[in-house]
Amino acid sequence: MKIWALAWPIILSNITVPLLGLVDTAVVGHLPDSRYLAGVTLGATLFSFLYWGFGFLRMGTTGLVAQAMGRESDTDVRNLLGQSLIMALVIGCLLIAFSSPLITMGLWLLDGSEVATHLAREYAHIRLWSAPAVLANYAILGWFLGQQNSRVTLMILLLTNGVNIVLDLWFVVGLGMTSNGVAWASVIADYSALAFGSYLVLRQLARLEGHFLRERLLALAAYTALFNVNANLFVRTLGLLFAMAFFTAQGARQGDTVLAANAVLLQFIMLTSYALDGFAHAAESLIGRAYGRRDWHEFAATVRAAMRFSFWTAGAAALLFALGGNALIALLTGLEEVRATAAQYLPWMVVMPLIAVWSYLLDGVFIGTTAVREMRNSIFIGLAAYIPIWWLTQGLGNHGLWLAFMLFTLVRSAVLIVYYYFHYHRPYRLNQWR
Repeated sequence: MKIWALAWPIILSNITVPLLGLVDTAVVGHLPDSRYLAGVTLGATLFSFLYWGFGFLRMGTTGLVAQAMGRESDTDVRNLLGQSLIMALVIGCLLIAFSSPLITMGLWLLDGSEVATHLAREYAHIRLWSAPAVLANYAILGWFLGQQNSRVTLMILLLTNGVNIVLDLWFVVGLGMTSNGVAWASVIADYSALAFGSYLVLRQLARLEGHFLRERLLALAAYTALFNVNANLFVRTLGLLFAMAFFTAQGARQGDTVLAANAVLLQFIMLTSYALDGFAHAAESLIGRAYGRRDWHEFAATVRAAMRFSFWTAGAAALLFALGGNALIALLTGLEEVRATAAQYLPWMVVMPLIAVWSYLLDGVFIGTTAVREMRNSIFIGLAAYIPIWWLTQGLGNHGLWLAFMLFTLVRSAVLIVYYYFHYHRPYRLNQWR
């Protein structure tokens, strides 16, 4: 039950993310001009991609800290926190320093209307001031998760989203601000979360033995392991972002109705990911500790437990989409044409959880063991199948696009399964570790 004890706070914290998006949309959507909603949507999309790209600060920290816990090295646990925070703050400050070209390029790629782009630029210039706080929070969340403390994730995200929602209402409804009010609410919420997270960090440091080492924090050579892990995770994330952006762009080429229908169906995938991510994140911590201790029995038991929970969840999601998919579509859109179009492609949603479950589960395994090159390779081997399959199936329209995306997921999962078999299952099935 260790998997469930670690997973449920992560699952709950994931659920708070769309809640914030709903409140942002509701608050700005009730302003007298729709351009403000368009501006916030463009700006929020830009930051979703930008900050997601730096998610390696969470993932890389989790795996390395979990392994340090397995080695029972509190000094390593301390210094990994220091290194991750320094890296986060440096990257955050660089993002602020280069904010103008980054925002200009990002909004050019999103290609919104002139009015919406102007408002999105104002939103983005305000929102980017939170970059050091957001990235430092990633490092803090990864550090606590590596120590098997997932409740901190829930507490910090509840605080962040709670403060954000209250300030959204105060700034926009109470003070009469527009999209700039939503941006400032996010900035203040992110720094509030950093202050709270720092307090929790200080409490945890008081419980740890060991001490910070100056040479580990200030010498560039001491960052080799963190750089290697994070660089591969960053490249892997860029590949995943490309896959999603390509899917969206090809859907848009088929018209607004198909684009909207695909957007609705992608919410089904997001819904599944809330639960599967919870079990994957729990596996990262437990597997990393077992790997650090070189304890194959614990490693294998954790993989089996995570697999059971993940498969049950994927099966439940597939059943839900098969039996209640049309009702879910109706909840997500009131446009009859979009509902009818989305229903045509609903069978893909029934199959998707059963294929994607492997990639979520094994991502957790490979992050825990910091075998991130394998994760990177799985994405790019998947892309090598994705693009040609899409090209060959263009005559099938949107079905061809979903088929290509499904095969991308299938190939990615298959590559991870092969890596797992040869890296862990086959060499260590005779209990060579301990």
